[in-house]
Amino acid sequence: MSDDREALDAYSRTIVAVAETVLPSVASLEVRTARGRAGAGSASVITRDGYLLTSAHVVAGATTAEATFTDGTTSTADVVGRDTLSDLAVLLARGETPPPVEQGDASTLRVGQLVVALGNPLGLAGSVTAGIVSALGRSLPTASGRVVDEVIQTDAALNPGNSGGVLADHHGRMVGVNTAVAGVGLGLAVPINATTREIVSTLMTTGRVRRAWLGIAGKTIALPPRVAERVGSPTGMQVASVVDGSPAERAGIHSGDIMVELDGTTIVTATAVQKLMVEDAIDRRIEITVWRNGALVDVILRPRELTG
Repeated sequence: MSDDREALDAYSRTIVAVAETVLPSVASLEVRTARGRAGAGSASVITRDGYLLTSAHVVAGATTAEATFTDGTTSTADVVGRDTLSDLAVLLARGETPPPVEQGDASTLRVGQLVVALGNPLGLAGSVTAGIVSALGRSLPTASGRVVDEVIQTDAALNPGNSGGVLADHHGRMVGVNTAVAGVGLGLAVPINATTREIVSTLMTTGRVRRAWLGIAGKTIALPPRVAERVGSPTGMQVASVVDGSPAERAGIHSGDIMVELDGTTIVTATAVQKLMVEDAIDRRIEITVWRNGALVDVILRPRELTG
């Protein structure tokens, strides 16, 4: 019994320490758009000069938000940039803010690891829930029809207004941005990793993230043994549809093609293509290898910039 009590006390001390470390830097966001629509969410301070990180859907259609911290401090924050494809947004507070939350790295997370979800919904004293990482590498569909990759799934409950808040590890380091409730007892968070840090940096400097576009929709499939042996992977991406007039259609890519390689990278899942459609690929000559009618076929195309 004493061992159980000691374990519980240690668990409680960890959660309390994380809450005391992180919550002062988590703000409640009150959002109002030009059309008068009001919304709410959370955000966290990520730099000493007052940049805040939240979910893109929290500030959709807004140019400013009112940020309120747990100590009662308030500040108007301007929306600097939004990226709907990662569901991340950056704001800049006009007044002073608390110190930034320490950044972690979601790539170090393991299933079963303790995590803490923190938010500041509706300007209350803060919301803290704890749980474990229940899955890694999930995909989160967005309103744009694309998906956010490598999403963290946790059983730490996400309360209303917690979107945009912090998912922290047991050291109090931010490893994710709480973004959605996946179901009863499930929550999802966009990971803090090398990819998302680059997105956040780009939003801070330019206000938007440029991406390349091929004009295809695909699905991950189990490859026929002959194809799998040739490409060295049991799975691949089959082209489900091609947009008329798109770079893919003009290059001769067909529905039913199995994409094997793109710009020197083996394609093993449908989302692998999306990861490669970065700014550097826009208007650049790219070679794609597809499996078609029992043979490997090379095509050359130039991706366009994704708009809309």
